[in-house]
Amino acid sequence: MNVERTNEPAIGIVGGSGLYEMEGFEEISERSIKTPFGAPSDKLVSGRIAGRRVCFLPRHGVGHRLMPHEINHRANIWALRSLGVRWVISVTAVGSLREELAPRDIVVPDQLIDRTGTAGKHTFFGNGIAAHIGFADPYCLELREVLLAAARPLAPKVHDGGAYLCMNGPAFSTRAEAHFHRLNGADIIGMTNGPEARLCREAEIAAATLALVTDYDCWKTDEVAVEVETVIENLHANSAMAKRIIRAAVAAIPETPESVCHRVLDTAIFTPRALWPEQAARDLGPILGRFG
Repeated sequence: MNVERTNEPAIGIVGGSGLYEMEGFEEISERSIKTPFGAPSDKLVSGRIAGRRVCFLPRHGVGHRLMPHEINHRANIWALRSLGVRWVISVTAVGSLREELAPRDIVVPDQLIDRTGTAGKHTFFGNGIAAHIGFADPYCLELREVLLAAARPLAPKVHDGGAYLCMNGPAFSTRAEAHFHRLNGADIIGMTNGPEARLCREAEIAAATLALVTDYDCWKTDEVAVEVETVIENLHANSAMAKRIIRAAVAAIPETPESVCHRVLDTAIFTPRALWPEQAARDLGPILGRFG
């Protein structure tokens, strides 16, 4: 296992493999990380933006080789935390479930509905260490404000808030499912952000999401049902804008991790420290190290 020995907190960016190909990204290096949970999606690319240490992780692997259900989210978030990451900006393509959230708009969601049914494999805890995190507000309030402030001058239309529904995939929704999701209060839909947000909270990483609307899913009968070609075309159109937003956001993120998200385990761990199994505690060293 690899654990970075540095006191400088880092900022993680999770998204497409092309995100780190941006102006002003310097001192670039690649790291292969071994984790107790298997291999991350790909190598992590580290460097500096505006003087801040930044770690990029291609969620689907370079070349988009991994389907949503194949992504090892635990390994991804463990790897980021082992490199000292304390903030994560998740850049993700989403379908819109609302008329006002049009393709090529940007949404910074404030709520999350997880319909994957896979929460049991998307936790760091178990194996003798029980913890139940507070998750009422799944995205860091402070980091959301940073993203919104960075996005508004750079994007044509930015929406503050909305509920991201995380579905299993890999197929897109049926029309009946899309209408069901709308009736249940979801505003945007994707296949990856639920596990990422939950694991970031467990790892005491402040996380927020920059959602790039690519389509109207399939609920809107006067639009063509979602197709990969449409998703890719609209995602590429937004990619340059997303890079500019990331640069602006990185420069505005506080240098010291002091949000509520950075201390969530203070009140989440049920098992007394003396009862933690040695191997389980060792595996979670990057996350539980401050507890001794």
